[in-house]
Amino acid sequence: MSIFWIFNYALVLICAVVFSGIIIPKILLISFRKKLFDVPDARKIHHSSVPRLGGIAFKPVIFFSIFLAMGVDIITGHYVQLREAFDLSYMLPEMLFLYCAVLLLYLVGIADDLIGVRYRAKFIVQIICSVLLICGGVWIGNLDGLLGLYGIPEYVGYPLTVLVVVFISNAINLIDGIDGLASGLSSVAIFIYGVAFIVHHQYLHAMIAFATFGVLIPFFYYNVFGNAEREKKIFMGDTGSLTIGILISYFSIKLISVDNIPDGEAGKVMVTAFAPLIIPCFDVIRVFIHRIKKGSNPFLPDKSHIHHKLLAIGMQQRAAMISIVTISAIFSVLNIMLSKYININILVVADVLIWTLMNMWLTRKIHANNIDF
Repeated sequence: MSIFWIFNYALVLICAVVFSGIIIPKILLISFRKKLFDVPDARKIHHSSVPRLGGIAFKPVIFFSIFLAMGVDIITGHYVQLREAFDLSYMLPEMLFLYCAVLLLYLVGIADDLIGVRYRAKFIVQIICSVLLICGGVWIGNLDGLLGLYGIPEYVGYPLTVLVVVFISNAINLIDGIDGLASGLSSVAIFIYGVAFIVHHQYLHAMIAFATFGVLIPFFYYNVFGNAEREKKIFMGDTGSLTIGILISYFSIKLISVDNIPDGEAGKVMVTAFAPLIIPCFDVIRVFIHRIKKGSNPFLPDKSHIHHKLLAIGMQQRAAMISIVTISAIFSVLNIMLSKYININILVVADVLIWTLMNMWLTRKIHANNIDF
């Protein structure tokens, strides 16, 4: 990797951290002056009124950092390096459709945080955003041995892509239940994607990943360590979770679509793309099954997520968050390392088994302590 690209990655990361760190306090100031709060209720963990507009900083800062870095490259005479790295014949449409998809969900998230949007409407918008990604050429065309399948036709890949994008976007949105959890899990995933894109010479995608990683760092600080009484605490809200969700969906699908992967490495790329999402995705599946078994609407919120279980056995919020993020990082690294030696299907079965046993243990511990859950 050349000094040119190291400079670009450092620049987008630093810009995202700095500008996010400047904008979030301003959002806090406006939120408290205009009384734009996430008011506590019986389902929520927090007990103080906290602004939930932190995600407003995400999209502008991410794309500003990327465009600034590319602008600096051009005016400093490095246009040739950019042109060699990016084939505009397919990269430009992809980037334009990605921008439209992120912008659309970003606006829906703002509307939801300010006045509320029905989940059906959000589903429709997520489907539209999935179609936009497909229009940009980002879709699942190969399962790399998952379920014994490899190349798949468009009439299968297109609806599968829509399903995956909607599922991952909602998984990130639904896991956002305690301080630092959604941003922590997303940071682990996005950092892994950034490194993977560098390894596979996908330089622009690595820049987007590191810009997204950078914007989450100041937010994580204010979300986890901020004091609500001192007006320093903020949530990402649906604006943030939907924005991060669509970007993570894009990163994961783009990674498995990388060309010129060496023989034997395809399964490893598939594992790298989806291993960082094991906890949020598996948790959504388990919660949906739990709600259906109880006869409740699977799309309406409750307190049955993995972090609620950890809180129910007596863990503090921060300890629960650190535990889940750490487990996610360990799961990701182990899956990626083992994918070189173990078939992808065996890894998936092992992950499901470990996740199921862990949840069974937590459930038994909750029932043994006569906790109402």
